[in-house]
Amino acid sequence: MSTQPSSPHEIAIIGAGPTASMLLERIAANALSLLQGHSLRIHLIDPHRAGTGRVWRPDNHPLLWMNSLADDVTLFTDNSVACDGPIRPGPSLYEWAHTVDDDELATLAEPDLAREIRSLQGTSFPTRRVQSVYLDWFHRRVLSSLPDSVEVVVHRTRAIDLFDDDEAQVVVLDGDDAPLRVDLAVLALGHLDAEPDSTGVEFQSAARRHGLTYLPPGHTAELDLAALRAGQHVIALGFGQAFTDLLVLVSEGRGGRFVDRGDGSLHYLPSGDEPVIHVGSRRGVPYRSKLDYRLHAPRAPLPKFLDDITIDTLLASDAPLDFRRDVLPLVEREVGWAFYYELFHAHRERTGADWATFADLYERAATSNEIREVVDRFVPDPADRFDVVQLDRPLAGLQFESIDALHRHVRDHVASDVARRTDSTFSADLGAFNALLSSFGAIGRIAASGRLSPRSRVEDVGGWWFSFFMYFASGPPPTRLRQLLALEDAGLVRFIGADTRVRVDEEAGAFVASSSSHPDEVVASALIDARIATATVQRSADPLVRRLFERGEVVEEVVADGPEWQVNTGKVVVTGTALNLAQADGSSHPRRHALGSFTNRPAAGAFARPRTNAPAFRQNDTVARSILTALVTSPSERPIETARR
Repeated sequence: MSTQPSSPHEIAIIGAGPTASMLLERIAANALSLLQGHSLRIHLIDPHRAGTGRVWRPDNHPLLWMNSLADDVTLFTDNSVACDGPIRPGPSLYEWAHTVDDDELATLAEPDLAREIRSLQGTSFPTRRVQSVYLDWFHRRVLSSLPDSVEVVVHRTRAIDLFDDDEAQVVVLDGDDAPLRVDLAVLALGHLDAEPDSTGVEFQSAARRHGLTYLPPGHTAELDLAALRAGQHVIALGFGQAFTDLLVLVSEGRGGRFVDRGDGSLHYLPSGDEPVIHVGSRRGVPYRSKLDYRLHAPRAPLPKFLDDITIDTLLASDAPLDFRRDVLPLVEREVGWAFYYELFHAHRERTGADWATFADLYERAATSNEIREVVDRFVPDPADRFDVVQLDRPLAGLQFESIDALHRHVRDHVASDVARRTDSTFSADLGAFNALLSSFGAIGRIAASGRLSPRSRVEDVGGWWFSFFMYFASGPPPTRLRQLLALEDAGLVRFIGADTRVRVDEEAGAFVASSSSHPDEVVASALIDARIATATVQRSADPLVRRLFERGEVVEEVVADGPEWQVNTGKVVVTGTALNLAQADGSSHPRRHALGSFTNRPAAGAFARPRTNAPAFRQNDTVARSILTALVTSPSERPIETARR
């Protein structure tokens, strides 16, 4: 008597951007060893194209760039990745651009875009359209490599609700599509839009009362920037990537042109359609320029002071850890080690000893002050020293007599930063950059251990340290800062200063910005919040997340540290290595998972740098293996005639 075959196990991945694609690759890589002969159907649900999702969709404006070098982007695991699943290597973005078959590339990109792809250098900053093609190619490759037992079904729509039904999960889709009945659901939603907070509501109301323009936080490429009129004075809050995108779209995107002066600087020829942007932020300066060169010496062997033995010893302590007191000195020592390794090996003429002498004293120094004494002794030029505090807040403690004086100072700061970060005689900065990246894994392990005090984990690691990392290591390409300086020279950009605040002047009917850097104010008829929306579940614009929250099936992370301190991070809480969704009753849902920037356990980035044992790969592999193991060990096989197709 023959045994009737059972229907496939089914899972739904809600969101189909790069995070979902990388998870799908890890599911495919582990499927043969873990499915035990079972078959699997995977539903990818996203109104945007699977593989690229919303942010990396193919119709991105051609002027928008990535903040990463082509040589520093990959979606493939390599031998540096410490995971239980199989390693399946593949080309970085740069390698792919020069190895993908001509015929295959022609199916992925129009001729002009294909030529742009072929012209990439390892130190190019690709456009987002180029990255969109690479992501699309990766997704197609994952699909083509699926074992026969795994099928992927794409649904170009939005998931708007999720219900339990006995052992199954029912995914409700927008429109007329029938609900999906699956065994497991994974939320891979990326960064979530949010309804305005109380301040945003106040600004919206003021804009209606006084005929002003207010643009809340959002994906810059999707904002209606036509609301910003030619010659209009606009206050922009935020100095990160969203601001950079804004600046490009209202200048070159409106017909202006940047002309190379031949001395490394740019001149801007206006179209006449540009607004005047007054920009301010907490730091009051833009993120540091990306580095566009390579190390002169071999990379410093890491980890050195943040190795497993040191971390194990740290975590064995009985007392709660404090990041600034217990961990930051190790991180600074590690990053400094890589910085000075490059300095002493590549620029020996600027040091006062050989590397062996310096390294011995550096290793034996017991405190940060002793390290500083060693550095001061053997590195005579302060410009050749690594100092986190000095780097982090360049306007701290400075007071200017006027906004014009502040403006000139910030302009000179930006010019100096671009000059340094594009001059490989300062390649020690790249050594520090590499060490910052490699330290992420150690910091993540410490943060996930539960040994850090809750307040330190949220304020120091998730707040200050991550902010410093983004500022130092994830800034714009140098050309973008040269363009900023050209727009400043043309009178189209003005700097407000540090600790920028905005209020509504009801009598004048205007937005007014002020700063702790000077006594002056800026008056404008438009305000754009050029920052990423603060994480929030309660005000999430995503209907699925809002409905789950209202029923207590997802919760926001609320962190307390004694009776005196509590904060709501706005992040979706996930638990365990499988990143299961936590619920209001204190349980975690065994058949619901979530990963990405909207959770309280985000990996660093949706894609990764090659050969860095990237956290995203390790996290995706762990979640994929947990999902596959749960499928084959749960009593959810059904007769084939009852399967939902």
